[in-house]
Amino acid sequence: MKIYIKFLLLIFLSVNCSKNSESIETQSVQNSDNNTEQNQNTNTDNSEQNENSNVNNDENSNSFKKIISDNYDNENFKFGATLNFYQFNSNVEDLFLSEFNYLVAENSFKQSIVHPEPNIWNWSRVNAFIDFAKKHNLEMRVHGPIGPQSSIWAKTDSRTKEELSKNYEEFLIELCKKINNEKNIKWMDVVNETIDKNANWTSNKVGSDKWENPWKQIGENEDGIPIYIIKSFEIAKEYAPNISLVFNQHAGMEPKMWDKVKETVLYLKNKGLKVDGLGWQAHLRDNVVLSLNKEKLDYLKSLIDWAHQNDLDFHITEIDYRMIGDSPSNLDYERQANGYTNILKTILSRRKNGVVTYNTWGVCDKNEPSFHEYKYIYDSNLNPKKAVELLKNALKSKDFQVKLYD
Repeated sequence: MKIYIKFLLLIFLSVNCSKNSESIETQSVQNSDNNTEQNQNTNTDNSEQNENSNVNNDENSNSFKKIISDNYDNENFKFGATLNFYQFNSNVEDLFLSEFNYLVAENSFKQSIVHPEPNIWNWSRVNAFIDFAKKHNLEMRVHGPIGPQSSIWAKTDSRTKEELSKNYEEFLIELCKKINNEKNIKWMDVVNETIDKNANWTSNKVGSDKWENPWKQIGENEDGIPIYIIKSFEIAKEYAPNISLVFNQHAGMEPKMWDKVKETVLYLKNKGLKVDGLGWQAHLRDNVVLSLNKEKLDYLKSLIDWAHQNDLDFHITEIDYRMIGDSPSNLDYERQANGYTNILKTILSRRKNGVVTYNTWGVCDKNEPSFHEYKYIYDSNLNPKKAVELLKNALKSKDFQVKLYD
């Protein structure tokens, strides 16, 4: 009998130790995960919550991607969002995957990241986004490799034309070769922010700490077109023939600026170069009249029509809506929501004439108070704002009547 009791006691101790060991091991793994996520500088959760989130993601019948797949021709309309490299393996990534299947990498494909100066190459972020798109079967657009967001080296005043030409040409050649056969990459903004709102070419400035375009100083051709623009599309045509090539533009609905954009695009096409799409960033501000104004929206319609008439897709490439001041009111959020939605309704009203796409320049607001511009469609806790409701309602109802405030 004593032997039997000892035997039972041994079994109890063995099982209990096993459970304790398992608990300690689990706690250790979770602590490691939490430490890693804290270093990501973004909105995150622990691994168990991420797993539950992924389960819910698969069941989300009201996601943007599900609404679009149920109601639209996937060949003529895309709806997506932008991720930055530091949002991988976070709740922001989970939210993105639950809602979107069209991806833009924020700045990871730019010269300043990949080839900032001679003999320096860094493909780690590019590879991470390519792998992410493959893993989750996402369509992706490569954003703005050549433009003002360039390296300190490129903006240094002593830089020569020859040095600048060599740097951006070898960078763009290698980038095009790398992405050309990637099936998930569909588009690339070849050049970005080339013309300012006054219809001047964006150019270099004194010093290296300003927003500037160093590539302009390489020179212009005999027709007054910056050489870097022409050369960039020549390289893209040769080394990325499988990719749809976009001329991306910033600012607002300034007719003088867009006239020059149109002239430049037609000039490139007439030279036999491949320009497949026209992009507009659509960075909106609540104190600038645009997306809540009939005249501005009518001009946007005419711009989309011009693109389609000239065999170009039209892309909303980076839309956001910046609020002014702290603690927005309900009216502020209403204006923001309708600002986002009016742009969506405008492009959708033109979708039967050609391809249109809509991409938000981020998923959620930043946590830091200094970044509280409240400009994205989800807040810093990943809660949907009024904009999400109105965007989804517009997609489902296909009612393209805009709401005007300005």
